[in-house]
Amino acid sequence: MRMDTADILKKVRQIEIQTGKLVEETFAGEYLSAFKGQGIEFAEVREYTPGDDIRSIDWNVTARSGTPYVKKFNEERELTLMIACDVSASLRFGSFDKFKQDAAAELAALFAFSALKNSDKVGLLLFSDKIELFVPPKKGKKHILRLIRELVAFEPTGTGTDLALALTTLSKVIKRQGILILISDFLAEASSFEKQLRLASKKFDLIPVILQDRLEQTLPRLPICLDIQDPETGQEKFLSLGSPHLNAMLQLYKDTWQSELSALFNPLKIEAITVSTDQPTADPVIRFFKQRAKKVRV
Repeated sequence: MRMDTADILKKVRQIEIQTGKLVEETFAGEYLSAFKGQGIEFAEVREYTPGDDIRSIDWNVTARSGTPYVKKFNEERELTLMIACDVSASLRFGSFDKFKQDAAAELAALFAFSALKNSDKVGLLLFSDKIELFVPPKKGKKHILRLIRELVAFEPTGTGTDLALALTTLSKVIKRQGILILISDFLAEASSFEKQLRLASKKFDLIPVILQDRLEQTLPRLPICLDIQDPETGQEKFLSLGSPHLNAMLQLYKDTWQSELSALFNPLKIEAITVSTDQPTADPVIRFFKQRAKKVRV
């Protein structure tokens, strides 16, 4: 259902307040620790002082002046953060506190405001089975709020999921290396985007965020039958919730799907974040940041 302007602004403001507090208290520092800059850049030369690393001596300047000089470098901290968010029809599902698309908006805002706090550029790609929207990376709070408005209010025209297309598009349009947050429920064959993920992981620090709903994991045993429809394909199926085999089949599908994703991510050393709609959205991201920061320091 399309939201009116007042509802959109209210939702954006709620996300801004909630996310801003989390970023101030937790995320900004963890984000800074978790993601390295692009390298170092030359700043200046200055006279050598006792205690300086002799490896930093600029021998050309030293020879010309007759006085030891050292090179000074600054870390090139600025990063580009791209958020690629699935807006396919399966994201419009949620059986508890929120829909998966609501969780996606909150997650994107957490990353975006953390990047804003650290003066990084942020861009957005919305995709279904087509590229729905691309917003180039920029800085500034006004830009971040625009991205959140798009996440809250955008009405996609496609219903399916094409992760390969999203990854290929970003690899082409983003010229410099950076961070790629890929938010989706990943309800697609792993083989359909394996090649594109492999190529994207060479260019980006790629972090998949997997959205799940508890009702997708386990169905209640009830003496009722449902006529259900796949929101992406439109395919209909008759389902008996009283069937003793239903959850066993669902568990088998879940295990197979998880194994395929792990087989895809692990060789590339890609660490995914899993977020469930019935849990606080920020908690698994906080854990990821803390674990990532420890590895970066080591």
